[in-house]
Amino acid sequence: MPKKNNQNQDQEPNGEELESSRVAQLEEIIAEKERELAENGSRISELEQAVASRDEQIAALKQSQAELENNLAQAISSYRALVIKSNPDLPEELIAGDSVEEIEKSLANAQALIDRVRERLETEIAGTRIPAGAPLRTPLDLSSLSPQEKIQYAIGERR
Repeated sequence: MPKKNNQNQDQEPNGEELESSRVAQLEEIIAEKERELAENGSRISELEQAVASRDEQIAALKQSQAELENNLAQAISSYRALVIKSNPDLPEELIAGDSVEEIEKSLANAQALIDRVRERLETEIAGTRIPAGAPLRTPLDLSSLSPQEKIQYAIGERR
């Protein structure tokens, strides 16, 4: 029967061997998890660096956008000044806008307003036109004067 015990021992590991095997498996699992944790930590630091780099790029883009908006505002202001200078017959107050399209629209509206006012004034002037120069000299109408007045008028001219 002792042989059966040896066979049983060969077939069934004892408690120490089971515990040792289980500890080895757990140590392997722990080592694997530590490797995964280190990889994840490395990946996290890479991602943090990428986020910091993107934040710097975003800040640079925002600054560039602000500069472009400033340049655009200056260009629009210069365009408005040029439009005003090239249209001296239009009041400066009528030309306004914060974009080229708005300035063009206000220019068209101002020109239409000035044209309407000009037409009305020309119509009024044409209706009340006075000939240029002095009127023709015509002799006085003496028909309404009495004979005595006519004599006095004639004597008064000779003196």
